[in-house]
Amino acid sequence: MGRGIETADAWLVVDMGGWATGTGERTVKTFCPKRPQNVNIYDNYHNRMNREPITIVSGLPRSGTSLAMQMLDAGGFPLLTDQQRQPDPSNPRGYFEFEPIKRLRLDATWLESARGRAVKIIHLLLMDLPTDGRFTYRVLFLRRPLEEVLSSQEAMLLRQGKKAADADKLRPVYTQQLDQVRRWLTVHNCVTSLDLYYHDLLAAPGAAAVQVQTFLGSDLNLDAMAAVVAPDLCHHRSETPTA
Repeated sequence: MGRGIETADAWLVVDMGGWATGTGERTVKTFCPKRPQNVNIYDNYHNRMNREPITIVSGLPRSGTSLAMQMLDAGGFPLLTDQQRQPDPSNPRGYFEFEPIKRLRLDATWLESARGRAVKIIHLLLMDLPTDGRFTYRVLFLRRPLEEVLSSQEAMLLRQGKKAADADKLRPVYTQQLDQVRRWLTVHNCVTSLDLYYHDLLAAPGAAAVQVQTFLGSDLNLDAMAAVVAPDLCHHRSETPTA
């Protein structure tokens, strides 16, 4: 037998057995904050009660985000994708994208379905994610030498019959955007991040898989994650790879 008691910060569902026997003892069964008057109590409760974090794979275009998604998929980590963008010569194993992300600023309702799963989000759209405490994010951010990113993008666009942007103009734009994203990743308590270096994935995929497993706190198939890495698919390497 129990009843709900309203307090300033919560509803307490209380076991009435002690009162019925005259002992006057009460046992709190459920604690349900109803409004954030006490922010710490409210946030801690909602982080615990079935509020799984959203895992995000991000980075510049052509920085290795699709490869990271392949590794997670092979390792047994659930993904949020719709496969609307089909594999092509630039990404023969697929892009692992989710179309609603493009409208994130206007509609973020799909984020609920991303809890406990990994979703790929381009670097600039990270800053459109709500940071009001409703969601927590674990970001795997891919780092690849900028010259390789620009070269790979140009080759992809040429295969599509499109003209690439001027690299000299795009280079400072990407540099500024990366600085903005780095700041965003560090200023929000609801965000934790891990940098993954593209060349490390290619050179030591097993070690990278362990790094990802430790960061996510998940039991992944490390051998399968390492096995999907195909260095021969990388055709645009700079002479001196840098972060």
